[in-house]
This record gives sequence, structure tokens and C-alpha cells, in this order.
Amino acid sequence: MRYLLWGSSGHAKVLADLLGTLSDQVAMFVDADPAARPAAEGVPIIHGSEAFHAWVATLPDRENWRGAVAVGGGRGIERVALLRLIAQAGIRAGTLIHPAATVSPKARLDEGCQVLAGAIFAAGASAGEGTIVNHGAQVDHECVIGVGVHLAPRATLCGCVEVGDFAFIGAGATVLPRLKIGRGAVIGAGAVVTKDVPAGSTVAGNPARQLRP
Repeated sequence: MRYLLWGSSGHAKVLADLLGTLSDQVAMFVDADPAARPAAEGVPIIHGSEAFHAWVATLPDRENWRGAVAVGGGRGIERVALLRLIAQAGIRAGTLIHPAATVSPKARLDEGCQVLAGAIFAAGASAGEGTIVNHGAQVDHECVIGVGVHLAPRATLCGCVEVGDFAFIGAGATVLPRLKIGRGAVIGAGAVVTKDVPAGSTVAGNPARQLRP
């Protein structure tokens, strides 16, 4: 399968490497920055949405392409918008799972999700469109993750956690069982979350405390 990667910075390099392990091919990069260079040698790049649409209009075999968005961090709204833009152009979003990740057959990943090396996604867990489960992150049983969420490296969701759309869980953070993380919330790196986090809040520390509403 040939892939279009939207984004050409650090996360694009990670996804290009992942696709190589799956024997898929990165065949095109797109980046809004006119100065951006391809994240993989020998692969062409186009700049901006207008150039993307012009290129897609000349593509004879869209059914043989998949798209992925290499936009990580707390930019979940942007990531999901780009996934939908690609889909509207007739290129399906790929769901990428690294061979070194563990994903239960009883879990559910929606289109455009990315599960990177060393991650664990347990039975009964689900993740919405455009969610990233980064290197070594752990999602335990029956967690429900919304759209456009990013779990940074080695973040841990204990069982039955609910995470709202576009939340960001920082590197090494731990969310204890049966808690709710609100839409757009940010959990700082290394935080230990012991109670529900309201939508739009930023928390950090052990135990995690709100930094700003």
C-alpha cells in the first residue's frame, strides 16, 4: 500500500519507519510549511492544501492509497481535520499498528489511529479517530478514548478510564482506574492522576493538581 503522510517533521520520520516495517511505502509527503523538506530520502513533497488537491485530481488509483497524519502532541483538532480532508479527497485513512505493539483482538481502533512500538492496547479498550498511542504507552482494559487524543511515550491509563476528545496525556503520566479526563484536558509529564480532570484543564504533579482552568 502506498501512503501519503501529512506532515514532514519528527513524527513523520517515526511513521515512515513504521511503514517500512509493514512493507508499505511512503510515496508522498504534504506539509503546510513551504520550507519543509521530505522526512524520508527520495520521497516527493507538496506544500499546502491547494497543491494537495491539485495533485489528488490527477491521481488515477486513489483506492490503492492510504493517508496518515504526522501531527502529534496537543494538536488533535488539527490532526482530525486533516484526516477528514484527506478522506474527502478520496484517500482512506490508514490505521497503523507497529509489529512490536500489542493490541487485543477484542479492542477497537477507529480509522487514523496510530499505535507505536512497545505500546499495549488491552481487551475492551477503544480509541476514536486520529488517536495516537505513542511508544510504550499502556491502555488497560475497557478504557474509552475519544477522538484526536494523544498518549505520549510511556503514558499509562489504568482500567476503565474515559478520555475526552482532543486530550493530551503527557510522557510517563499515570491515570488511575475509573477516572474521567475531560475534553481538551492536558496531563503533564509524569503526573499521577487520582481524581477526575475537568474539560480544558491542565494538571501536573503527584498527585496531579490543576495548574490553570
